[in-house]
Amino acid sequence: MAPFADERDLLARAKSGDRRAFDALLQPYRDRLWATCLRTTEHRADAEDALQNALIAIWQNLPKFRGEASIGTWAFRIATNAALAVIRKRREITVGDDEQSQSVFEPDEPGNDFASDHEMRDTVQLALAKLGEDFRVALVLREYGDYTYEQIAEYQKVPVQTVRSRLNRARKQFKEAVLELQQAGA
Repeated sequence: MAPFADERDLLARAKSGDRRAFDALLQPYRDRLWATCLRTTEHRADAEDALQNALIAIWQNLPKFRGEASIGTWAFRIATNAALAVIRKRREITVGDDEQSQSVFEPDEPGNDFASDHEMRDTVQLALAKLGEDFRVALVLREYGDYTYEQIAEYQKVPVQTVRSRLNRARKQFKEAVLELQQAGA
């Protein structure tokens, strides 16, 4: 496939139904969209569902995209909403076997110790799970979605100062949870 001129060209082509342009348009955001879904839902299967739902929603609503925000910001908002919808749905369903929804983490980096990588990822996931939903979502959007404070405020429908406060508290609680888990040998 020949590369398209720029994001505007890709957007115009995708809006007209060009799936290759749609793929190319979202390619720079895919890893971060996945990370946002995974960190928000905390489970691979749920993150896969959320990402698939988000991509479908992005495709279906692309003709309505007005360009008031960047395509990336808009896509992250949809992905986060999809991830939160999966979480709400999961809460409504009683899960019998927790092993079926096993937590998964980012891929291993070459040369790193497999066991210690997984141990750290387990610790991060468990620490994130200890945060309240508002704190966890704000932290995930900021650290994994690269949202600005203003974008998080708009998404969470709170003032920017509230976002600053939530992120400050979330980071503090996260660090405390990590230390507690490491001391407990988790």
